Amino acid sequence: MSYQERIKSAFNDSGIVFTDEELAAIEYADFGLNNLESEGLNLIVYVNNERYCAKEMVLLPRQTCPEHRHPKRGKVEGKQETFRCRKGKVYLYIEGSGSKEAITSSIPTGKEDYYTVFHEIELNPGEQYTIAPDTKHWFQAGDNGAIISEFSSPSDDPSDIFTDPNIKRVQ
Repeated sequence: MSYQERIKSAFNDSGIVFTDEELAAIEYADFGLNNLESEGLNLIVYVNNERYCAKEMVLLPRQTCPEHRHPKRGKVEGKQETFRCRKGKVYLYIEGSGSKEAITSSIPTGKEDYYTVFHEIELNPGEQYTIAPDTKHWFQAGDNGAIISEFSSPSDDPSDIFTDPNIKRVQ
């Protein structure tokens, strides 16, 4: 089964009903790293306008969204986002107490310098967490993958700042 087929299958197995148009518009974000299975994110965006954003994200087992933050853009506050785990398990890492040695996740090989925050928040189905604007964070799915709903202020991918300077995230 191809990568795209695996992702569509995960969306279909989520218990959430998607239209054919939504499934055809899945964004496979590899962040310019060409290592999608390890560091990547798969999204269906419902809405993203000047007031709010809502999307679904699928991560395969142990797939990681790299460390980043959503900074202030001029007079506009950075993106605040709430992650709600729908299926599987997700490990969210934010600024705060915690150490690299104590985390449940595995940092992608060779990328250790680009993961710097280790306060671990485990989200199981039905649990959610809100990330404040301009907070460094990254997340990784558990052993069975994860489906996460994101509700946030407007998303502006080109203004996101990633710790890894090799990342290119422009739509």
